[in-house]
Amino acid sequence: MAGMDPLRDRFSPQVVYLDTATYGLPADSVMAAMEEGLQRWQAGIATMDEYDAAVDTSRRLFAEIVSSEPEAVAVANQVSVFVGMVAASLPDGARVVAPEANFTSLLFPLLVHADRGVTVKTVDLDELADSIDADTDLVAFSLVQSADGSVADVDAIEEAARRHGAKMLVDATQAAGWLPLEAGRFDYLVAGAYKWLLCPRGTAFMTVSDAAIHDIHPLLANWYAGDDPWQSIYGPPLRLARSARRFDVSPGWLAWVGTAPALEVIASAGVESIHRHDVTLADSLRDRLSLDGHGSAIVSIPLSDGSVLTERGIAAAVRAGSVRVGFHLYNDATDVEALVSAVESIGGN
Repeated sequence: MAGMDPLRDRFSPQVVYLDTATYGLPADSVMAAMEEGLQRWQAGIATMDEYDAAVDTSRRLFAEIVSSEPEAVAVANQVSVFVGMVAASLPDGARVVAPEANFTSLLFPLLVHADRGVTVKTVDLDELADSIDADTDLVAFSLVQSADGSVADVDAIEEAARRHGAKMLVDATQAAGWLPLEAGRFDYLVAGAYKWLLCPRGTAFMTVSDAAIHDIHPLLANWYAGDDPWQSIYGPPLRLARSARRFDVSPGWLAWVGTAPALEVIASAGVESIHRHDVTLADSLRDRLSLDGHGSAIVSIPLSDGSVLTERGIAAAVRAGSVRVGFHLYNDATDVEALVSAVESIGGN
């Protein structure tokens, strides 16, 4: 735990911040980069080269964090953009299996294709692997559930999907940054970067396997998805990148200026170390409050009203009828103590 102390000093929360599952906090380097970026924009001296460099660095670092390669990574602004590309590329009548309680940025882009016969069967998360059969074209799920932090049984789901020839679309928004990942296990992995990756809101990633890259129609084809973007700004013919960059969405510049240094923080700390830190704190809380389940950085506490936490300077969220908290780089054992004290004061354990 002490190994994270220097990193903790790079953040400046004014509360006991336990709400990373809603949004992560910026490190000092992120604030400095974005402030400089604003100043350069205001002065009229910002350049396209520096913005492109921020995107390139972010792509490389995300690939490192999820054990992939930069050529397999596409960039956009939101997860639903990527899910929509995958959904639109499914054949008419395709059959999808997904968890019932999954966050809707994964479900809605699939459900809107009901008019062409795409069906989405939703089941309990622990039934997902057993629900995959020979008629399943795609299994779509979050590695970590937003509502309560439940971690999917990836091994069982992957085995069933491969056995039945189904592709896998995985949302790592609540996992990337604290849970060690191997993106290459999946056909498509998507992640919003503003939570556990501690980036500004407005940046997202998708990894695509070599076997699946030609199964997605690049419906949002644009100049930035070109083989050489600055030579793709006028006129035909279509000349998209051969790599996953063909799925890129033109970047919102300043968000990427902050994304690159944020990912440097995660990569330098190492996801394995972050995982140990975050889960140790979360499991300590579970033990103190006699809560079931271990192994997730997110904890669901059976309290329907989080106002007592707010009154005590603790930032958390209420999701699916319970208080949701999460532990990350800026947290330590004193935050566990503060939360336990607040919960016990209302008999919430």
